[in-house]
Amino acid sequence: MILALLAVPPLFINVSYAADEDHGAHSEAEASHVENHEKGANGGEITQAEEISVELLLAEDRGEPRLRIWVSSLGAAVPVDSITARGQISRPNGEVQDLNFLAAGGYLQSKQVIEEPHYFSLSVEVNVGVSGKTVVAHLQRQEGKIELSEEQVIATGLAIDTAGPATLENTLKFPGEISFNEDRTAHVVPRLAGIVESVPATLGEQVKAGQVLATISSATLADMRSELLAAQKRNTLARTVHNRERKLWQEKVSAEQDYLQARSALSESEIALQNIKQKLQTVGASGDSPSLSRLELRAPFDGVIIEKHITLGESVQGDTSVFTLSDLRTVWVNFQIAAKDLESVQIDKKVEVSSAAFASTVRGTVSYVGALVGQRTRTATARVTLDNPDMAWRPGIFVTVDVVVNERGSAVTVEADAIQTIEGQPVVFIAVPGGFVAQPVKVGAINNDRAQITSGLSAGVKYVSENSFVLKSELGKATAEHSH
Repeated sequence: MILALLAVPPLFINVSYAADEDHGAHSEAEASHVENHEKGANGGEITQAEEISVELLLAEDRGEPRLRIWVSSLGAAVPVDSITARGQISRPNGEVQDLNFLAAGGYLQSKQVIEEPHYFSLSVEVNVGVSGKTVVAHLQRQEGKIELSEEQVIATGLAIDTAGPATLENTLKFPGEISFNEDRTAHVVPRLAGIVESVPATLGEQVKAGQVLATISSATLADMRSELLAAQKRNTLARTVHNRERKLWQEKVSAEQDYLQARSALSESEIALQNIKQKLQTVGASGDSPSLSRLELRAPFDGVIIEKHITLGESVQGDTSVFTLSDLRTVWVNFQIAAKDLESVQIDKKVEVSSAAFASTVRGTVSYVGALVGQRTRTATARVTLDNPDMAWRPGIFVTVDVVVNERGSAVTVEADAIQTIEGQPVVFIAVPGGFVAQPVKVGAINNDRAQITSGLSAGVKYVSENSFVLKSELGKATAEHSH
C-alpha cells in the first residue's frame, strides 16, 4: 500500500486554522475562522437583528476556551443583568453540547468549557429584557479541517465507514495445527493375502464411496467362494429332499422320522450357507464375482487418497495398510491449553481460526478438551472440528486459534485500524463536508479488528476506516508548516 501511495501525485491538501497571532495557543480574544462576518469591538462576530446587535467570541478564560456574549442596542451596550442566553453546539462527531451562561464583567460567559477540536456549529438564543426581543446568533468554527476533493479521496485509497454498535469478544490466542479428522480417516487393508492384479486409484485422487481402488487375486477367497457354491448346492438338494419327505409324510406314505431327518438336514445346510456368506461379507467380497479369486478393494466413503502402499504384481498380506483415505471436507484443529486456561476454554466455546499462510479465517466451536494434563508439557489437548468444503485448510498448516472467552455489546465501535495517535491522544478522522477532521476519542476494548469507543464519537458518524495514516501524515506536515 505504501508503494502505491508513493505513486499518487501530490495532494496539495489544505488544512484550516484559526487566524490567531500566536498559533501555539488561543489568544485572549480568539478570532473566528468564518469569513465575511462583521467584527465587533471585542473581536467577535456580530449578528444584527434590527437595532439589536449580538457579538459572539470564543476566548480563553484561565486557559479554558469559553463563549462570551456582548449585546448592544442602537450602539449602546445593554446591561448584562438584563440579558439571558442559552446555546447549543453541534459537532460532526454526533455530540450536542448545551451551553448556559453567567455574567462575568461586562459580558455573559458560558459555564461550560468548549473543548477542542474547534470544529462545530454553534447557535445561541439571546433574550434582551430591555427590548423584549429574542435574537438567535450563530458561530461556526472549522479548525483543523483537512480539505480533500472526491478525486483525492479516491487517489489516497481512503475507505469511509460508519461507526456503530457491535459485539466485542474477549479472546485467548493459542497456536494450533490442522490435522486429519481421524473419525473420517480410514486405513484400507485387503483382509486376505494375495497378488495385486490392478491399481486404478492414484495418490491424491478424490474418490467416491464404493469406488474400486485395487483388485487382488486371493487363493483364500477362491476357496471361500468354492465353499459358497458347494453350500448353495447342498442347500438346494436339502430343500428338495425336505419338500418331498414332507409331502410323503402328509400323505402317510413315509414315516415322520424320515421327514424330521430331512428338515434337520435342511436347517444344517442353511446354517452352513449363512456362515460362508458372513465370511465373505467380513472380508468385503461378494459371492457372485465371475472370478473366484478376484478381491476388489473399495473406498468406504468419499475422500482423498493420502497414502498408497500397493503396486501392480506385488504380494500383500491381509493386514497390510495399502491405502489411507481421508474425508477432507472436515478437519481437526489441535491446540494445547495451559492449566491456567482450562477454565476459560470449554466445549462449545466459539473460536476463530486464522493462518499466516493465507488471509481467510473460519469460525467454529471447541469440540473436545482433554481430561488429562501432560506431565511434561503441563498442557491439555483441545480440538476444533472445522467444516472444510473447499479443502483450503490442509493438514499440516500452522494456525492461530482465538477462543472467545466472553462477549459483550458496545454501542459505538470502529475498525481498529482507523485509530491513529496524535500528540499522545487517540483520534479518529471523521468525514465533514469537503474533507476530514481529527476527532479525539477514548478507546475501550480492542477485539480482533474492532475497537470500542467510550467517548468522543457517536453511532452513525462517518469515519475513515482504511489508510487513515495518510491523513495523519498530511496533518503533521501542515502543522509543522503552520508553526513556522
